[in-house]
Amino acid sequence: MDLFGSAFCWDLNVTSNNVFPYVLFELPTGSSLIFPLTLQQRAGFTENHRLTCTFLSFHRPILVHNPHLDGLKDDVLYHFSLGTETHDLPAMFGDVKFVCVGGSPWRMKSFIEYIASVLGMEDPKAEYPNICAGTDRYAMYKIGPVLSVSHGMGIPSISIMLHELIKLLHHARCTDVTIFRIGTSGGIGLEPGTVVVTKQSVDANFLPKFEQVILGKTVMRNTDLDPGLAQELLECSKELNQFDTQLGNTMCTMDFYEGQARLDGAFCSYTEEDKQEYLHNAQKAGVCNIEMESSVFAAMCKMSGLRAAVVCVTFLDRLKGDQLTSSHDILNNYQQRPQILVGHYIKKHLTHKKDS
Repeated sequence: MDLFGSAFCWDLNVTSNNVFPYVLFELPTGSSLIFPLTLQQRAGFTENHRLTCTFLSFHRPILVHNPHLDGLKDDVLYHFSLGTETHDLPAMFGDVKFVCVGGSPWRMKSFIEYIASVLGMEDPKAEYPNICAGTDRYAMYKIGPVLSVSHGMGIPSISIMLHELIKLLHHARCTDVTIFRIGTSGGIGLEPGTVVVTKQSVDANFLPKFEQVILGKTVMRNTDLDPGLAQELLECSKELNQFDTQLGNTMCTMDFYEGQARLDGAFCSYTEEDKQEYLHNAQKAGVCNIEMESSVFAAMCKMSGLRAAVVCVTFLDRLKGDQLTSSHDILNNYQQRPQILVGHYIKKHLTHKKDS
């Protein structure tokens, strides 16, 4: 459901607890809001009464679930070289409505240059400075309401970045933020250059979960992504009519070689037949492509209340090989497709907001 500037309705539940009656408002992100009721208000409802309320406007805040942050005088976002005492985060980032993250700093600078052109905000003399220039871990660029951030390669790197990005957006008091991961991937049974919008991120056993070890215990987190946002992106692709876009599951692995059943790593203990059987089983499970970041991205965005989508282009069909043999120009063309799709979405929504 798109909450962007429109009225909407939700069924609310009134608990039967007479000591502390309340209305439970379940958000599409999976989190909840609680509205206390007086006993007099409660008397008008039967047990577990259902009612529908209409909200004319709703601002989705960025949620953090850490009581220890309240005790910090200065929350240092170390890997961004930013902090709550050293920088005015609301002034710098308070207007952000769209965040796009991707692996390489070069790709994210390219995206901010592209989106500036799409939105008519480009300045021929602009250098688009790296906001995180004080560190060499990540790069960050901003134009208008759009933030572009690199996340490195693999789950550990993007996880670190997302912790600090979510806190940054929270401290900046941002609301109604939509976030995209754009990137590259290996396809399964798809033509190279196909763009995949992720329906659900699955692990190497094709299960929709992300496992995090915390204090020696394994915690499992949901990897669902916003289905409404995915459908909107598919509609944008139809409007563009420039390249094939598919909706499907994305398998997120812990490495690039053995974890993705490649035969060309330094070590390999399985055969071509083993590889083909595994990839065909993945395909039967609805997996369209393979990459290394989507599971933790989906889990952390869901926990923080961010509308999120993963948009990756396929560089090759893994059923036909492991190594990239396409020319640099062809791969560069493929690499631009996710940013073209996301750029179209952002422009469409900003235009809609301006006209409404």
